[in-house]
Amino acid sequence: MRITRRKLRNQVLIAGAGALLVAVNGPQVASAGQRAMTVYERSRPAYKATHGAWETVNLPDLFKVNAVHSVLLSTGKVLLIAGSGNDAKKFAAGTFKTVLWDPATDTYKNIPTPKDLFCGGHAFLPNGNVLIAGGTRKYEVLQDKVERAAGVMTIRNEAPNNEPFTVRKGSLFTSQTNGLKYRATEDVVVRPAHVSGLRVHPSSVELWVEAVGKGTEYAFKNVGRQFSLDGLDVPGLYGLASTISLDKQEYHGLDASYEFDPHAEKYVETGKLTKARWYPSLLSIRGGDVLAVSGLDKYGVIINGDNEVYDREQQKWHAAPELKRFFPTYPALFRLANGKVFYSGSNAGYGPDDEGRTPGIWDLKDNTFKTVPGLRDAGMNETSSSVLLPPAQDQKVMIAGGGSVGDRKGSTARTDVADLDAKSPRYTPGPDLPSAARYVSTVVLPDDSVLISGGSRDYRGRSASDVHEASLYDPASNTLTPAAPPQVGRNYHSEALLLPDGRIMTMGSDPLYGDSSNTTAGTFEQRVEIYSPPYLFHGARPRVAQAPELVRRGTTFEVRTSTRVATARLVRPSAVTHVTDTEQRSVALGVENTSGGARLTLDAREGLTPSGWYMLFVTDAKGTPSVGRWVQVR
Repeated sequence: MRITRRKLRNQVLIAGAGALLVAVNGPQVASAGQRAMTVYERSRPAYKATHGAWETVNLPDLFKVNAVHSVLLSTGKVLLIAGSGNDAKKFAAGTFKTVLWDPATDTYKNIPTPKDLFCGGHAFLPNGNVLIAGGTRKYEVLQDKVERAAGVMTIRNEAPNNEPFTVRKGSLFTSQTNGLKYRATEDVVVRPAHVSGLRVHPSSVELWVEAVGKGTEYAFKNVGRQFSLDGLDVPGLYGLASTISLDKQEYHGLDASYEFDPHAEKYVETGKLTKARWYPSLLSIRGGDVLAVSGLDKYGVIINGDNEVYDREQQKWHAAPELKRFFPTYPALFRLANGKVFYSGSNAGYGPDDEGRTPGIWDLKDNTFKTVPGLRDAGMNETSSSVLLPPAQDQKVMIAGGGSVGDRKGSTARTDVADLDAKSPRYTPGPDLPSAARYVSTVVLPDDSVLISGGSRDYRGRSASDVHEASLYDPASNTLTPAAPPQVGRNYHSEALLLPDGRIMTMGSDPLYGDSSNTTAGTFEQRVEIYSPPYLFHGARPRVAQAPELVRRGTTFEVRTSTRVATARLVRPSAVTHVTDTEQRSVALGVENTSGGARLTLDAREGLTPSGWYMLFVTDAKGTPSVGRWVQVR
């Protein structure tokens, strides 16, 4: 995928032709000539060695995909998950898509996708499988498209002696207040009441209903009303609802859960979530289990702090009432070396403006939460990006960019860094981004720099506000330097991840509009763009000729290399969506050079290096990294 001599020659010819046209035709073609000259300048070795270079890749038509979720597998292949890809027609048709791409061979494979995993969450398991949970059960309906009042009804059963009863889709409920009727939109099973001693405990189940008619008289808010089920004579069974409205109907979450097996290259169904979730975050925790937090439930209501844990041995989800804590959707969570969890404040937006948005350290042992102060532009955390800075031993997290709540205008160029090892952790200012932006991507590189790229100044790239800029952040000096600018705009539903060869892959983008005047619908971006950092233009790369496949924490192991090793890093691969990546981290290894190689030492703390697969990179004295070699950590 590198620029060939033929391509370079063509770029030189274009630049020369542009200059000739300017001389003959004057200013009207000057901009075209300038663009061609810019392309030529960016193709020169000296430029690449300082700023890097981008290359656009068009996937074959059969494998083009709305890449909403992107995961680098331990096989080196990239899993691109679209599900329905934010396309209501594909959802209605049950057309769900996943593509597996091998960047090393540029080969592709369509993977059968059992459910709409669009806007679910994902995390790695110690064996390299990817746990994917949640997704879309029902698409949103905007308020101007809502034809019938609808909402959640609770069906209660106070009778302990009857059998479980199924309320069928299409069943009618009649309001005891005014006689208006509402229709069940799905089947639900109502169980009998439970008797404990002398007490009877009614059973209950929720059901989504919609009005039979289209009038506003069917709508009511914050008023308790009771309903009878037409044609049913079961004493003690009735419906209750407090709000049935003509308001916008949010996405409904899915309770599906799968492990993707990178070797069998297929989804394997597991036990279902205890709560359906749309826009959840999944996080690897102690012992290799996975915590799921936040999301919209099966009726589009923000989950009020009910979190759950996946038992990887049983392949089942269990409610975790001892970890009850509220977060907005897609909260950016990072596991710390001491086992605690840091919430940076980044999120994807759903939830109240004034709850769960304060950064802090969450102790999973006692469910306490210690606020981390100092964050600037604290009202601009939605659609911001957060990253555990390299090396992970420093325990520093950066938040970059972000925007106002919801679809309001406004974004920030702020970067702030929290030192979580400090006695009293707090955010301190980092360097400003070149432009204010939301949806920026942050990717950790093997030389300890961080690529910050893309984003848009306004909500979902509104008013053609994509930011075609990139920077390289140096955590040691807390500085940004310009990188070559990307050609493809990236905003909502975009991702970026590090490949084993040291390049960065960017994909996705789902603009709301397709023009600066906001008059045409946007089109999901299906091109892939790959960034080659400056270190790939500094000459020969070091090579890891031999390394163990399995490494245990707290031990020293030997590798054979082609040159003296300056640094060694274990980089955990990404599982990213909505610029949220709870997995990405780079762990420094102790280095002792030997004849023909080096002895590398891994820290003993599980919280620093969670079990799983990592890419082992070594760098030479110039900071040039090797190709990553896959190593499993236990």
